[in-house]
Amino acid sequence: MNQKGDKVHEHHDSHVGSQPKGNSRNRKKVMSAVFEARDTFRDAWPLRRYGKLDNVFYQAVRFIAPRVQKEFTIRRARSIYEGTARRIDSEEMDALRAAIVMEAKREHEELRARLATLDEKIAAFDARMAR
Repeated sequence: MNQKGDKVHEHHDSHVGSQPKGNSRNRKKVMSAVFEARDTFRDAWPLRRYGKLDNVFYQAVRFIAPRVQKEFTIRRARSIYEGTARRIDSEEMDALRAAIVMEAKREHEELRARLATLDEKIAAFDARMAR
C-alpha cells in the first residue's frame, strides 16, 4: 500500500539482468578455458626468457599464427596472456599445448648443455686436484 491506501503491485524483477541457472556451467567452462589458456601461454613463453612482453607476444604470434585458421594477432596474444579473451578456440588451445611441449624440449636441451658444462668443470677440477 502507498500513502493514499491504494494497493501497489510489487514487481519481482530479481531475475532481470541475471542468467538462467543452466548457463552457469557453460560460463565456468569458458572461464576455465580462458584461464587455462592464460596459464599455458605464460608457461610456453616465460617472460624471464624473453625479457619484455612485446617479445613474448611477437614469438607467440610467430608460433601460433601458422597453426590456426583465423588471423592470430599480437592483440589476440595479449588478450590471452592477460586472461581477458572472451573465448578460446580449440585450434588456439592445441597450438598453446604444442608450444608447451616446444618450451619443455628447449628447456630440457638447455639443462642438458648446462649439466655437460658443469661435468667438464668438475672433471677439470678433479684432474687439477689429482696432480
